Amino acid sequence: MFNGFKKFISRGSVIDMAVGVVMGGAVTAVVNSIVKNIINPLIAIICGKPDLDGVLTITINGATISFGAVIGSVLNFLIIAVAVYFFIVLPINKLREMGVNFLNIEKEKTDEEKRKEREEKMIKVLEDIRDSVSK
Repeated sequence: MFNGFKKFISRGSVIDMAVGVVMGGAVTAVVNSIVKNIINPLIAIICGKPDLDGVLTITINGATISFGAVIGSVLNFLIIAVAVYFFIVLPINKLREMGVNFLNIEKEKTDEEKRKEREEKMIKVLEDIRDSVSK
């Protein structure tokens, strides 16, 4: 029972997902701070309201439709997406690319060594043949 759990938890995808959740939480906190302390004050300067929740609202028969709240959520999403892409996805992809390039270089060295070894064996066989023919 515990062996199966160890296999499950040690899979790379589970660990990647856990790291993603933690990083997403951290990025969300940063983005919420940016929105609260930079974007909302700019909106207050432009629109006269402290945030987008009160902007572009329509009330009909007691029901309120707030386009500003939707626009604010879209802005939050876009800021989070940009932050995640540039600070998490892009660096990880670059590191993976560097790792693949490093592994390919190591593999080429190994293949080159194997080729040299084969050539040396072939030369040894040819020298043995030459020596036995010359006797």
